[in-house]
Amino acid sequence: MTEHTVTEADSGIRLDRWFKRHMPHVTHALLEKSLRKGDVRVSGKKAKTSDRVEAGRIISVNKHVEGISSSRANEPRRIPEKNVAPTLSVEDIRMMHEMVLYKNADVIVINKPAGLAVQGGSGITKSIDGMLDTLRFDGKERPKLVHRLDRDTSGVLVLARSAKTAAKLMKIFSGKTAEKTYWALVKGAPEITEGKIDLPLAKQEEGDVEKVAIDKEEGKRAVTLYRVIERLSRALAWVELMPVTGRTHQLRVHMAAIGHPIIGDGKYGAREAFIDGLPNRLHLHARHIRIQGMLDVTAPLPKHMKESFKTLGLEIPASEKT
Repeated sequence: MTEHTVTEADSGIRLDRWFKRHMPHVTHALLEKSLRKGDVRVSGKKAKTSDRVEAGRIISVNKHVEGISSSRANEPRRIPEKNVAPTLSVEDIRMMHEMVLYKNADVIVINKPAGLAVQGGSGITKSIDGMLDTLRFDGKERPKLVHRLDRDTSGVLVLARSAKTAAKLMKIFSGKTAEKTYWALVKGAPEITEGKIDLPLAKQEEGDVEKVAIDKEEGKRAVTLYRVIERLSRALAWVELMPVTGRTHQLRVHMAAIGHPIIGDGKYGAREAFIDGLPNRLHLHARHIRIQGMLDVTAPLPKHMKESFKTLGLEIPASEKT
């Protein structure tokens, strides 16, 4: 059996949805059969496809289930073991090492680039998770994901260097004691300089497309604190966002809901989110993370946001101007 820890971003979703995200080759029929046979378990116990998984739970999957391809359902497919590094190019290895912002015996913190997925899934050929063996360094275990960032969001991503540390970090993230700060450029300028957005969110599926929406009846509570750092007339603003909860797409949906979608966010801001002269990429960056007594790390801005800051005349920290 191989083990997969449920991250905070997947907390609350159905088990079958988790498999659709992370093991799309496992069909619903195969999942049902595997659950009946005990080839898939949640925290060591039998489960149903409709059960909801919570952050920190361990999903154990029989290796022969992980190796079954949807196109060759009756033949085993060779896949790398978790402790064996997949074949990666020299460029991939260099890229991963250059992402590292901080490491000690317990954690590694990287600056994830925009456009690179944290985990694999349907149509994703390269992900952070698929290249974590390159960040073993002197550690005995493969680094483990303990939270996620959207594919198009850049910035600080924390990795645990052992199962013990992963469990500790999972508890910290689910307990909302990690202080996370994001920078974003948004359309328009909020009239209130500092505020709190408290709007419940629920995931919705439209065919194969998953979106998140405000849902006051069935949504889970989601809270975001924001502060306007600088207004650019009434057209744009540079804001600091501090999520109190960690729902999927929370910052993007919340800012769009109050009429200030994040620049480049076509999914939730439509055409209004694109500005002539600025890169058509999501302007959302996980700038800083602080866990008291454990780490305090800041991630430099990605290239496209530096370009936008320069275009708009915003002051980039001196250490990041090159």
